[in-house]
Amino acid sequence: MKKKTEPTSMKRIQQNLFRTQLVLIITLALFLGIAGTLINIQFDTQKRDQNLKNVAEAIAQSPMITVIQGEAEAEDSKVFKEYLDSLRDTLDDIDVISVVSSEQIRLYHSNHDLIDTVYDGSLPDFEENKNPYYTVNESGPSGTQRRAYAAIYDETGSYTGFVMAIMLTENIRSETMQTLWAFTLITFAAILLELVISAELSGRIKKSLLGYEPDVFTAMYRIRDNILESLEEGIIAVDNKGTVQFANDTAAGILEHTDANKSIIGKKLCDLPNGELLQRTLEGEEKEFHIRMPSMKNADILIDRIPIRDEDTVIGTIGIMHNRTEYTKLMEDLTGTRYLVDSMRANNHDFTNKLHVIMGLIQMKMYDEAVSYIESISMVQRENLSRIMNTVTEPTVAALLIGKTARASELNIRFVMREGCRYVSTDYPLPTEMLVTVIGNLIENAFEAMNDSESGYGTQNELMFGIFSRPGAVLITVDDTGSGIDEENMNRIFENGFSTKGEGRGTGLWQVKTMIESFGGTITVESQKDVGTSFAVSFAEKG
Repeated sequence: MKKKTEPTSMKRIQQNLFRTQLVLIITLALFLGIAGTLINIQFDTQKRDQNLKNVAEAIAQSPMITVIQGEAEAEDSKVFKEYLDSLRDTLDDIDVISVVSSEQIRLYHSNHDLIDTVYDGSLPDFEENKNPYYTVNESGPSGTQRRAYAAIYDETGSYTGFVMAIMLTENIRSETMQTLWAFTLITFAAILLELVISAELSGRIKKSLLGYEPDVFTAMYRIRDNILESLEEGIIAVDNKGTVQFANDTAAGILEHTDANKSIIGKKLCDLPNGELLQRTLEGEEKEFHIRMPSMKNADILIDRIPIRDEDTVIGTIGIMHNRTEYTKLMEDLTGTRYLVDSMRANNHDFTNKLHVIMGLIQMKMYDEAVSYIESISMVQRENLSRIMNTVTEPTVAALLIGKTARASELNIRFVMREGCRYVSTDYPLPTEMLVTVIGNLIENAFEAMNDSESGYGTQNELMFGIFSRPGAVLITVDDTGSGIDEENMNRIFENGFSTKGEGRGTGLWQVKTMIESFGGTITVESQKDVGTSFAVSFAEKG
């Protein structure tokens, strides 16, 4: 259905846009064409009348006009007549020049056959027009025409005749039709050009709307907003300049934007609370999932980064923020339960061995020794559990240490808590998942190192663990009496995949270091061959 609907919708959008633009284009083009034609014809008429008057006036005021009035020799009269002939031939908008005396005799006419004939046409009335030259429509021997009259006066100011400069109406119509055709062609060319531009514009608009009708597109936009606002995940979109283009309420909450009356859309990401952390996470041109954000107050955030591309260019990024705080707490509870189960399993194995000792003492009828042994192991077990529970207030971490204590007992390793250990989670908030991963990996690496070492007969390996906190700082130490690290490997132990124990290993310490640094901490190591290794992890507030 979708493949069938989209082309139909796209076609309808294009048709509607094209029709609307066609009406506007034709209306505008015709209006401009007609207006331009009328203005041009009016301008040509005024120019033509002015030219006729100028020619008639120039001839009437010429000193040589007396030549053709019989006051000069015949040769001079002939020269002046030839001059008037050439003047008429050189002026495209003058068809006829005629000079008429006050006795209505044609002293000159462009048609020489009419020279010296009686003028029987309309006579000019200069007094009524109050102008010695003017233009008017008249009829004559050549047909209807546009005339310019100019009065001739002698040296004494007496009226002696008039001059006519004439353009035939037929020629005027021909010029007007040429103007009309020119403007018509220009109008149609403009319409065709505008239609091509209109088709291109409608196609681009259609493409930008993805083929949907505007009202459908608006409805889809509102539905999208409602869906995105209903998600528990924070959705945020930024352009390549770091400006927020979209953010749902969950994203605003994660960024600690507390002003409900003001949207973060249009703001720079770096100007928002925690925005710099998010901006660093969103940088990149490839899809990445489950990126852990740097430490945020009381929140464990993972981000999926999805670049927005226009062909091969990245024009922005979408970030999907998963607030894993609640899930992390649930996972921590389950993890703590798992470590308690591990502890019970290890203790069960250890207690089985101890029961065998007690049973042997009873069978040997060494009852006092059996009682003393039971009291001894009960006291030791009770002291170890009590010390861990009093030292570490975080249940999951405490469960991990209890499990590792039992594991150490199985491996015949003495697990020692350093003097002064104290960890309160409120001193420096750290995700429990991260602490469990770091502490668990370091202790297990110590167990493996001590199992691989060749300790002397009767010598028990020892692991000393310390965790200390104060407001704004945490320190974790793990010291073992294992085989130590070779000097040439010291600089490589945190490399991903590096291991001296074969392929498929070497990710634990790399993961630990990456996780610690993502939360602003540091890890250091010291080691001496055949003596042991010490790891120290520290977190502290800057400044």
